[in-house]
Amino acid sequence: MPHNSLRPQWLEWAKELQFIAQAGLQYSPDPFDRERFARLREMAAEMLALMTELPLEKIRGLFCNESGFQTPKLDSRAAIIRDGKMLLVRERDGLWAMPGGWVDVNQTIRSNVIKEVQEEAGLAVDVGRLVALHEFHRRNVNRPWPYNIIKTFVLCTPLGEAELPDNIETSALGWFTPEALPPLHIGKQTEEQIRMCFAAHADENWQVQFD
Repeated sequence: MPHNSLRPQWLEWAKELQFIAQAGLQYSPDPFDRERFARLREMAAEMLALMTELPLEKIRGLFCNESGFQTPKLDSRAAIIRDGKMLLVRERDGLWAMPGGWVDVNQTIRSNVIKEVQEEAGLAVDVGRLVALHEFHRRNVNRPWPYNIIKTFVLCTPLGEAELPDNIETSALGWFTPEALPPLHIGKQTEEQIRMCFAAHADENWQVQFD
């Protein structure tokens, strides 16, 4: 694997150990092997806790509760553009992001985008074209995650006006030009990804980016 400064080697090792351990727990019929794989997964969690200074219990919650063959997680982001401005929401940490979130197990990317925009911005949208599929650790790292994440960006047309709903995730909303963006949560999207969405919105022949 080529070296990537956004992905430290210790994180790659921990993720690979977790992948091997989870696959072993899923497919190995031998109880002694399963015991060894469980310990291997625990060691991967301990490695992450040591290197990130996060509590081990939190790492276990992120890292050790899944079953089955491990695959990347999906995150969906709505690019809602009108009159040269994009709708962003302010999260509880004070940073701004495109509406979106993890794709729930009972949702498609399309339905998840619609749900997240309604919950975070009080806005109904029509989901349009796919803009990009980006790998988080190549584009968005602001902290090490113990698994791979694929971020999806889709263009959406607003149906009506946004009105901030009563919710626990967002505290404000606003429309911004790419030249006057607020402080961004770069784990959710970067300035480059916002500009990418503006470019896609202006180009009917946009070619989907994917890592």
